[in-house]
Amino acid sequence: MSDDGAGRESNEADGQRLAVVVAKPRSQVAIESLQAEGVYDDTRSVTEWTEDTVAVPVTAPPQETQFLEVVRQVGERRLRTLDDHLRERGWTDAEIAAAPGSWAVLGSVVLVEIGDSPRPAEVGEALLSLHGEAETVLARHGISGEHREPSVEVIAGDGDTETVHTEHGTRYAMDLAEVMFSPGNKAERARMGDIVAADERVLDMFAGIGYFTLPMARAGAHVTAVERNPTAFRFLVENVMLNDVDERVHPYRADCRDVVPGFANEGRADRVVMGYYEASAPRAEDSRAPSDASHEYLDSALDALAPGGVLHMHEATPDPLVFDRPVERLEAAAAEAGRGVEVLDTRRVKEYSEGVAHVVVDARVQ
Repeated sequence: MSDDGAGRESNEADGQRLAVVVAKPRSQVAIESLQAEGVYDDTRSVTEWTEDTVAVPVTAPPQETQFLEVVRQVGERRLRTLDDHLRERGWTDAEIAAAPGSWAVLGSVVLVEIGDSPRPAEVGEALLSLHGEAETVLARHGISGEHREPSVEVIAGDGDTETVHTEHGTRYAMDLAEVMFSPGNKAERARMGDIVAADERVLDMFAGIGYFTLPMARAGAHVTAVERNPTAFRFLVENVMLNDVDERVHPYRADCRDVVPGFANEGRADRVVMGYYEASAPRAEDSRAPSDASHEYLDSALDALAPGGVLHMHEATPDPLVFDRPVERLEAAAAEAGRGVEVLDTRRVKEYSEGVAHVVVDARVQ
């Protein structure tokens, strides 16, 4: 026993630590699994092992996570923050104060809003050092158009913008240069998978790449997923296969208003999801201008929804009108259709822009 202790002390003195080698495309999944096992060592960085693999630091050999081999990793302790990495590159405190305060790692891509930060390329390189499993850093400049197309710029890495992101067990294949993915909606995506019941009939009117469709289908619901953006639709179909839910998802590349009549004739929905809202929300003081598109589809949503069914309506709402405006719009549309509304819940998902919130209203419609 004393020999084992001496060996461990020697390893620590030499800077030797254990790591597991995994394929780069599986690195995010492996890290999440290692964290769940409690053996991921976040005091050290993930490092490149070979051209196609990375070494993920661990405190002990994992029992449940799949890996290629266990190796001894020699290296310095992780610089814990972006500030640490930028300071090592000679940035002043004033420059660091202008650096991004948040970002998201989506598969092999880091997505960040640069803002007024100096030297974006150095920020990108620092983020790659901080997240050894990532290969590309994208600066996001905004989202525009009816298809919500992102404007992005590669600021570091190999420039590959296609990736597979795993979230609560759901896998999302996407090209972040072509389709929108909001990290801030993570909790809402997980929640939809939690609240849906097995064998529910669901209509997802604006499915995108499967943001809400996939977790609901994985929970056992039968989802009709409608998306008219051809690029997003291509990834929707790919993701349905990737998550092995092809028997429970019925994808349509169309305008949802054209799908609803046939859908309703076959049987109305237990649940309708309206996850789209216009990208160009107005400033809070301009409360008279329309800030979303979701309410314009309420008549179709109500046509598709069975009596007693649940409607999830997303909206970008100026702060002074949260939650009054979306509820009033829903109640007005329901009254016009001769139906009653019971509001079940209202949620503020995230800040959409200055003075504007992304909100959701859940309601039961009689």
